[in-house]
Amino acid sequence: MSDSSNGHLPKQKQLTGEDQADNPKTPFATLANPFGGAEEQHFEVPGQIQSAPGLFEEAMKAGAALQRRPHTAAGVQSIQRQHLKKRMTVWERIDCLADEPPRILYQNWGPNLDGASLVTALIRVGGRDVAIYGHDFTVRAGSMDATNGEKLARLFELAAKQRIPLVGLNDSAGAYIPAGVGGLDGYADAFTALRKISGIVPSIMCMFGFNAGGGSYLPRQGSFLIQPNDTFFGLTGPGVVKSVLGEDVTPDELGGPGVHSQSGVTDFVVPDEVAALRKVRALLNYLPSHNGVAAPHQPSSDPISRKTWDIDILLKKAFNSPTGFNTPIDITVLIQQLCDHGDFLELQAERARNTITALGRMGGNVIGFVANNSAVASGQIDIGAAYKNARFIRFCNLYNIPIIFLEDTTGFLPGKEQESRGIVQAGRAMLDAIVDLRTPRFLVLVRNAFGGAYASYNNYPTGADFVVALPTTRVAVMGPAGVEYVYKDELRKLRGEAKTRLLKETEAQKAAGLGDSEAAEAAKALVDGWVKAEEHLLAQRYERELMNPNEALSLGSISQIVMPSDLRQVLAEHMDFCLRNYEPAPMEGVQREFH
Repeated sequence: MSDSSNGHLPKQKQLTGEDQADNPKTPFATLANPFGGAEEQHFEVPGQIQSAPGLFEEAMKAGAALQRRPHTAAGVQSIQRQHLKKRMTVWERIDCLADEPPRILYQNWGPNLDGASLVTALIRVGGRDVAIYGHDFTVRAGSMDATNGEKLARLFELAAKQRIPLVGLNDSAGAYIPAGVGGLDGYADAFTALRKISGIVPSIMCMFGFNAGGGSYLPRQGSFLIQPNDTFFGLTGPGVVKSVLGEDVTPDELGGPGVHSQSGVTDFVVPDEVAALRKVRALLNYLPSHNGVAAPHQPSSDPISRKTWDIDILLKKAFNSPTGFNTPIDITVLIQQLCDHGDFLELQAERARNTITALGRMGGNVIGFVANNSAVASGQIDIGAAYKNARFIRFCNLYNIPIIFLEDTTGFLPGKEQESRGIVQAGRAMLDAIVDLRTPRFLVLVRNAFGGAYASYNNYPTGADFVVALPTTRVAVMGPAGVEYVYKDELRKLRGEAKTRLLKETEAQKAAGLGDSEAAEAAKALVDGWVKAEEHLLAQRYERELMNPNEALSLGSISQIVMPSDLRQVLAEHMDFCLRNYEPAPMEGVQREFH
């Protein structure tokens, strides 16, 4: 009896998007119009008497065909295949991002006069001029040859010359193999040109589809990288890894958003291509066009005098809880309260959550935020957090963006694992970035500021313009463990007395009728309780006498104590003063060692 007679349909092959596009018997949505014919284009000058077509009309037809060819050369089937993969064509991506139709800069059309799989253009985004390039995956899989490298280099040079941001829509299989070394030279041209404009104009790169080799190096040279889900980029694909190393790995495990967002290679992970293009718009809203101007000011209806009561509520609930000053808090609540209308854009949100880097506005001015987040690992600074901070601080330094640091950390994360991976090097990178910072920069001490983390986190000696502290601040050389050093004499005396007390208490328990072992246990429990109570009193004394802002205030390390509800007003007013007297300009300082 057949499967169908048992009520089961026979198994059918699951068709992929490419199968559907190639199989004419499979019904699916199509862009082809079976009833449509090619419309003949007429070239007539308004107001002129009609005449028989001649050489002029033929030349016009040929020119119009050339204009259309980059849009149509791929054919309907290739466009359908792209759509069935849930991807847009390069033309659709540009139309989605731009305010108006783009001005295309073909420069080299390629041997087939189809744009050579690379579109370069000038567009308007949010009313601003932007240089853009995009790989056309429907033509030669978006691969790069020698002429494409020159084409990209000219676009990058144009962006730097005209002082406009750059956007890249990457969807490339890498170098065009038939081009031989020419394809590699093409990437080398593009690498060099993009590096030369770094720090002159900001660049935003989107990763679409499946990118490998040079198609991964080039976009990561940009300022920011956006990767949608279900995309891949890496030095090689899973097939090469399998053949060389014998490892079975999926594209997502090798170079998906989950991998790159944790390492810091990707700055933003978004659901799909449309979300990526929207993220480009959102990010451009915070960025200057070039390194000689300030980021765009945006007038706000949110008064800078607005009270930030939610900060009071957060700190009250946290510090009045049973865990007191050891209670973690989400620092993004403070950033939200400080920003106009609570809007801010967090960068590398999936990486090193123990630190937060974000762009927001206060009084309409773009501000960068670097904040310890005690809600994750007590806000301790580890290798990932240090490098995340350093990269963001250097970007703000290049493009005239002021920074507010929010400090709440118990210090750098100690341990063998961190030391073996280079925590000293990472911490140095962060410290160097802070010392080199030339834009207005403030420090807000929220709670904990201990040891080396305080010394390297934008205080007055490292160049801060303004340092304030909340009343909850605890500044000290060491955290609670410092009681062992500050009160070592008291603790030595206490522990010596405990031995004498233990002997006396044991005899007292025996006298009360307990056996030797029971008396020893009871005495030990009583003495241990007494020791813990005395140590707790010393810890409270340490916090009361040393873990507070008093000494820092007396030495001038802190300028003001600010109430939480007044924090936005105090910072915004002083930042407005600093920015009125700051002249945005390209960096002209010494190029220092290391980065």
